[in-house]
Amino acid sequence: MRKIFDDLWETRVDSPFPGLTTHAYLWTTRRVLFYSPATAADFDELDSLGGVAHQYLSHRDEAGPVLGQIKKRFGALLHAPAGDLADIAKHTPVDIGVDGRHTDDNGVEIVPTPGHSPGAVCYLVSGAEGRYLFTGDTLFRGADGRWHAGYIDGLHRPADAETIADSLDVLARLVPDFVISSAFGGDSAVHRIEAWHDILAEAKQGLPTRSASSRGH
Repeated sequence: MRKIFDDLWETRVDSPFPGLTTHAYLWTTRRVLFYSPATAADFDELDSLGGVAHQYLSHRDEAGPVLGQIKKRFGALLHAPAGDLADIAKHTPVDIGVDGRHTDDNGVEIVPTPGHSPGAVCYLVSGAEGRYLFTGDTLFRGADGRWHAGYIDGLHRPADAETIADSLDVLARLVPDFVISSAFGGDSAVHRIEAWHDILAEAKQGLPTRSASSRGH
């Protein structure tokens, strides 16, 4: 594992699918694991850092067999988007369904951002180095250095692009110091934010417009 900040650690890189690169992140202040590793390879190091009391998934694509292993090893409560429960619960029972905008007892602000999946959620916390926004696959920086929204041509419907655009508008009302995505391109998923609205505008530009989507379907 790699130390990102005094209170945030990153698991080793995983590539659950070709072309997909991910990490999970342990926020040691509340022993919260955001996202999910693909294997149990970092369990001993997670244990040495205080273990995992809660795990938060941002969307259904982060679910897999390791969820049950995390629950068994650490006794962690699994928090997962209510809109994606049917897919996530195939792997292990969900303890807390995440739904609606609010800040929970762990100090995690729940920000629903549907579009990439029906229940996609971002999480905002106040950390040792500022405000960390965990965006899942709703917003990420690609290997090309540009910011992208989580729309996959051929997988998502035209209406999903509009929903994602609306979710980016929701994120525009936040003031994060760092964005930490689930999937990413390039060398890192952790980025200091300086021109937040420009980042969101760039991501939105990559989404198909209503007219373009209509012509393609």
